[in-house]
Formats: sequence, C-alpha cells, structure tokens
Amino acid sequence: MAAATQLSSLPRLARVRQQPHELQATVLRYLLGRAKDTSWGRRYGYAAGLPAQEFDARVPVSTYEQLYPELEKALRGQPDVLWPGPAPQWQAKSSGTTNARSKFIPLTTEALHDNHYRAGRDMLALSTHLYPAQRLLQGKTLSLGGTHGPSPFGPAARAGDVSALIMQSLPGWAEYLRTPPLPLALLDEWEEKIDRIAHHVLRQDVRVLAGVPTWMVVLLRRVVALAGAQHVAEVWPHLGLFLHGAVAFGPYRELFQQLIPSVHMRYLEIYNASEGYFALQDEPGAPDLLLLLDHGIYYEFLPAAEFDSPSPRPVPLEAVEIGPSYALVISTSAGLWRYLVGDTVRFTSLRPYRVRITGRTKHFLNAFGEEVVIENAEAAITAAAQATGVQVRDFTAAPIYFAAGATSRGGHEWAVECAGPPPAALGRFAEVLDYTLRQLNSDYDAKRHRDLALGPPRVHLVPTGTFEAWLRRQGPLGGQRKVPRLSNTREVLEAVLVLARQHTL
Repeated sequence: MAAATQLSSLPRLARVRQQPHELQATVLRYLLGRAKDTSWGRRYGYAAGLPAQEFDARVPVSTYEQLYPELEKALRGQPDVLWPGPAPQWQAKSSGTTNARSKFIPLTTEALHDNHYRAGRDMLALSTHLYPAQRLLQGKTLSLGGTHGPSPFGPAARAGDVSALIMQSLPGWAEYLRTPPLPLALLDEWEEKIDRIAHHVLRQDVRVLAGVPTWMVVLLRRVVALAGAQHVAEVWPHLGLFLHGAVAFGPYRELFQQLIPSVHMRYLEIYNASEGYFALQDEPGAPDLLLLLDHGIYYEFLPAAEFDSPSPRPVPLEAVEIGPSYALVISTSAGLWRYLVGDTVRFTSLRPYRVRITGRTKHFLNAFGEEVVIENAEAAITAAAQATGVQVRDFTAAPIYFAAGATSRGGHEWAVECAGPPPAALGRFAEVLDYTLRQLNSDYDAKRHRDLALGPPRVHLVPTGTFEAWLRRQGPLGGQRKVPRLSNTREVLEAVLVLARQHTL
C-alpha cells in the first residue's frame, strides 16, 4: 500500500518544488473556468483565460465578514452562488478564536478531493517514503478530531470541525487504516470521547498519531494510566510518527519526548484549517513547511503594511520575499475568493516555496508598537521552559496599558500553565522570556530599552486545568477550539486569571 500511495503523490510533490508558478497558473485557470457561471463569477467577469493581473484588479480581497452575505446564501442551500452546483451538504465550522462567533465554510466535493484528500494522501506517501523502516501502514493511525452535527442553516446539511467531516467521508482504504471507529471518533462530549477512545485503542497496534498536541497529550496520559505503564512506548512499541498541527509544537516537544521516550519516534507538522490544507513538513528536522501549490488553492500574500488598509493589495507568489510576514489570501474550490484567512506566514525559502506560520493578523501584541507575533511568543516560552526545566502546556498574554495620570509603564502580562511541577524560580522564567523576546524582535527590544516604554513581563503561573476550564466556558471541548495566545485586549487574560484564583481557593 505504501508503494501505491507514493506512485502519484511523490511526483506531484516534486512538481510542487520544481514548477510552482506553472502549477498556480493552472489552478487559477481551473477555478475561474469552473466558477464563471456562478453569480459571483458573472459579477466579476470570470473566464478560464482571465489573466492573474485582471483577476487581481477586478475581485476585492474579502474577510469572512465581508464575504458572509454570499456565503450565507450557499450555506442556506442556494446553488451556484460562489461555486457551481448544488449547495454542499458539509459545512466546516471554525473555532472562532479571534471572536466569539464561529465561522462556517462550505465544504464542496471538489474542496474535499482536490485539497484535503489529496494533501492527506501526499502526507501519507511522504511519511512512508521518509520512514520506510517504521512500517507505518502495517498498524493503525490514531486520529483525534472533533465532531459534527446539524447545521444551523438548515436540516439538510451537517456542520462541524473539518477533521470530523473528513473522517466521515474518508474512502474505504483510508478508513481501514484509521482508529477509533467513527461512533467513538465523532462523540461530541470530549471527556467521554477521551475515555472511550483510550479503552478502545489500548490493545491495538497504533503506529501513527494524528491530531492537535493539546488534546493528544490528554489521550496519551489516559492510555498510559489505563495500561499501568510508565510511558506510551510500553503500550505501543511500534509507534513511530506523530502528525501534528493547529498549534505550535515547540512548547510540547519535551512533554512528548517524556511520554514517548523512543529513539524511533518521529514528528511531522501539517498546516490545515477549515478553509484548506495549505502546507506540510517535507524535510525532517527543518521547521518550515512546503506550500502545497497543486491542491486546488490559488495563493496571494498580503504584506504587513497592508493589513489595515481599506483596499488591501496582495502580491502574487512570484513577488514574495524571504523574511517579512504576509497574511494568507486564498481562492479555493470551496468558493472562497481572495479570502483573507487571518493567518500570517513568513517565507524561509523561495526554491521551493517553504513557509513558517508566524501568527494571525488579529492575534499579536502591538499595543505599544512592539509587533510581537505568535512565532516570537512561542519561541520565548519554549526557551524559558527549557532554561527552568519545566513543561508549558498553555499560555496567553495581553498588554498592561499605561494607567491614566500615573507614572506606570506599559508592559505584557502572561498567564502560564505547566504540564508538571512549576518552575522553582519564576523570576528566572520571566527573565529568559524577556531576553528571548528581545533577541527575536527588535521592536520589542527598542521598547524595552532602559524600561522606557515597556517594563519587564509580569508572569503568573496558573493551576493545572485553568485553560481547560476557560475552554469549557466557550463551548464544547476539543476539535480546533483553542486559547488565543496573544491579544491586544485583556478579556481572555482577565478571565483566565479569575478562573485561576477560583481554582486555588
């Protein structure tokens, strides 16, 4: 089976590396040709031969909120709105990490097959190619995803985490490789799901893990406890790979190495979301991800200077540079046209095109012009954890604003939850956090110079379970739901600190 999956996938990935611009031109022609007779396509004069420059000039960049009037028509069942054909019966629901309202994205048949399934098959082929000695396909892949339910837009459709919708629709050969069975995988009560899955997979030959690190940790600990084992490798001796995504893996790496102390264990990152499967790690040991350019998505990139522009002007793939952060702009076979995803990436290579995820356009600290992005924060937290010998499970940070009429300085306040014992020297943790941010971010360093604009970071250690308690209050646990790690408002931080105080009473 490994050879069969590699037959088409490995040559395709080679073309992605070698012919990026030709592939993207083909994708754009396909998308425009397919959508030319939709109401959106007629509005903007779509045609298969429409040049990219003309597409750029005619079609506006849209946020979810701006595109929502058209999306809602499709979600409520109207055909031929943004993509041809009947309205899709699957709707991917995002976690709504930057505001309370969830996003609903139509998941068309083409988006499933041209993007999600194709990229998943390529990741599987790449994994077996990179690690043939692991014999990954001779055992089970334990995939931990979300759930789905009736759509709020009509009884005929189902809405939920994209992971659940994909699992529900997998081809037979892929479902054969996967565990647990769908009735367990799609349970909506997360605590029951963890317990029942742990019991089910305890005696299976699990060789691959796939999911979000935050929740995979919870499941693995439950498995170890049920088995009466010291670590996961005693339960699954052939376990060889974890395919992870959704959150940065750096803060979790040491924790996973303790849970799975096997010299044969490997880790590969994927970059997917409700809107699409964008990139994968094709070079073990390198932290950047290969942008998937032959998978039904046409990419553009919005420079940071344009983030707040009323008429943003993205640049095409061939105009990007190594170093700066860009916001991801996509056009897809789900009917998303020049859609601003909200994620930011930084190119590390142009031959081939590889990226690192740096954060979100609305998910950063910039109350004082310091422009701290997720990439900075996660690297600093990882350095502080390593320096003090702790494992950080989660964190969030927000500004300390200048007090009116006072001599106080601005600053950053952090709430940090550890997976084990907290650092013995909290001051040392804060010092390394601050030092690393200053090394990584010149704007932050300038504001911290002599404490003139920003004071040292204020760090609170919160009890185990605090962030999970916060998540409970936002809705059902699991899936893609996660804590916003950086925010320019204090709502999340204040709520977390209140829960921490209640937890210690």
